[in-house]
Amino acid sequence: MTHAGINMAADGELFRIDFAAHAQAAVTVYGQSEIMKDLGEAADERGIEVVYEASDVAIHDIDQAPFVTWAKDRRDHRLACDLVVGCDGYRGVSRSCIPKSKLRVFERVYPFGWLGILAEVPPCDQELIYANHERGFALASMRSATRSRYYIQCGIDERLEDWSDDRFWDEVSLRLGPRASAKITRGESFEKSIALLRSVVCEPMRHGRLFLAGDAAHIVPPTGAKGLNLAVSDIVYLSEALTDYFQRGSEAGIDAYSGQALARVWRAERFSWWFTMLTHRFPQMTGFDRKMQIAEMDYIRSSRAAQAMLAENYVGLPLVPQQSKAAATAANNNEKGRDANANQIDPSP
Repeated sequence: MTHAGINMAADGELFRIDFAAHAQAAVTVYGQSEIMKDLGEAADERGIEVVYEASDVAIHDIDQAPFVTWAKDRRDHRLACDLVVGCDGYRGVSRSCIPKSKLRVFERVYPFGWLGILAEVPPCDQELIYANHERGFALASMRSATRSRYYIQCGIDERLEDWSDDRFWDEVSLRLGPRASAKITRGESFEKSIALLRSVVCEPMRHGRLFLAGDAAHIVPPTGAKGLNLAVSDIVYLSEALTDYFQRGSEAGIDAYSGQALARVWRAERFSWWFTMLTHRFPQMTGFDRKMQIAEMDYIRSSRAAQAMLAENYVGLPLVPQQSKAAATAANNNEKGRDANANQIDPSP
């Protein structure tokens, strides 16, 4: 589904950000189940074998002659590799293969979660609604013309069993405001979950002959929907680098990959962080903090420049970072990281 904008709600009052007017672009709402279906079909068409339900996956000798081992159907398997790309998510084995002395992990854990439901009901609007309400954040989204996804900000200690469907519909209606809630179709949820929010970036995204991509290297809060987009951009950069390496014998692309990818990652992290700070209620939030949020929302509503900033970040910044090759190389070689005061976590899974 192609969307040319999003709606913002400030204590129930709606206004729209026009992507076409401010960024000359649109976004596509593309459910992950549909993405997996399409990727699977594309793999079949190209004769690519995908191994499901593998266990004991391990990567060996990433500095010299890497190989991957796993177990399946009561047999051990081994694959010799020229290079290994770890696309195995945050809890996969790839990142843990990088020596702790070489890996820096930057993290921010947010003090709340998203309580979400899926229901077989039509969306309340043709485009997404991001709501900042005094009771907390809310989001009206969709999977299709007949399937809706709604979220509300909740405490990290909330229990699903305390949230009946009726209680959820009442709360999300209040936070979205009267205009949106008047179009909400209530129905029984068939999925209900709580997702915790955090930002994570691992540097570097390459060590030896191992490359990280997607959630194996970085996580963004779902505000702004940048996680999948970043994973795709990693693979675009890496596929071009691997093409140069295997077809032309050039290592320039694979050497620059980490710096090039991280430059885009940090831009997306900044937007997701800013959008999350703008739309959510935080513990210990003072009256001044709340007034600043409201003033920021008012500024976005009234300023074409502010709307353009939001729109160009939401639809996605240019795939090629606006920086010189020297800057990309410096980013790639920056072992100190970008924030000396960043919280660091143990990179082991």
